[in-house]
Amino acid sequence: MHVASKLGRPVVLIHGDEQLSTRHLVGDEIGYRNRRVVDRFVTHVYKMEEDFVKHWVDNRLTVACRYGFTLVYDEYTRSRPEANNVLLSILQERLLALPAAQGASETYLKVHPKFSAIFTSNPEEYAGVHRSQDALRDRMVTMDLDHFDFDTEVAVVLAKSKLPKSQVERIVRIVRELRESGKCEFPPTVRGCVMIAKTLAARNLSPAKSNGTFLAICQDILGSETSRVGSRTKQAQVRDIIKKLVEKSSQA
Repeated sequence: MHVASKLGRPVVLIHGDEQLSTRHLVGDEIGYRNRRVVDRFVTHVYKMEEDFVKHWVDNRLTVACRYGFTLVYDEYTRSRPEANNVLLSILQERLLALPAAQGASETYLKVHPKFSAIFTSNPEEYAGVHRSQDALRDRMVTMDLDHFDFDTEVAVVLAKSKLPKSQVERIVRIVRELRESGKCEFPPTVRGCVMIAKTLAARNLSPAKSNGTFLAICQDILGSETSRVGSRTKQAQVRDIIKKLVEKSSQA
């Protein structure tokens, strides 16, 4: 959303979903429109014409293409690949093919020159994520985002928790060392730091004066975040590593 705001154009937001189809992106015929024409031009002659036509409504992708808005398609790989096929001609030929059944004269929409799109997704190993089509990826500039650096993670946790900086730095170091250990099924993110810090803040605790509660909080939050539900063996290994890291941090 921050990158989209820098483009200075209105933003259209779409969230990827397993149930999403092409019509949810492009548009659909919703309801009917009634048209009645009454002709009394000739005296004593009454003529009336009446018909019902389906009413077409543009959905968000069509709106963005028509008016040159910035499309933010969040978690696009959670939608089925066939639902995203309509994007191929939009990104390559700058044309949107409209359904013939829409009742309008246009069957193709020329994409506005200021239209742009930003797609986000998690790695393919995440649950509920489909593999993106090669043809679609070929039409994108792909950037892999890594974790934040130490100072940025500290700044984020400080802003979210309002804990003293020394306590936040201790939490961030523990999480980063756990991440760099390579022993986790899923490396912990800055969200783990924020969860630990906000839990301490809510209970008005500090790591030094928690009487073992700080260790329990770290183990519960990071053990769950770094492994799938039910992976008790992996969680037990991670909890042992966290215990050593917490003890190490208390001696620093």
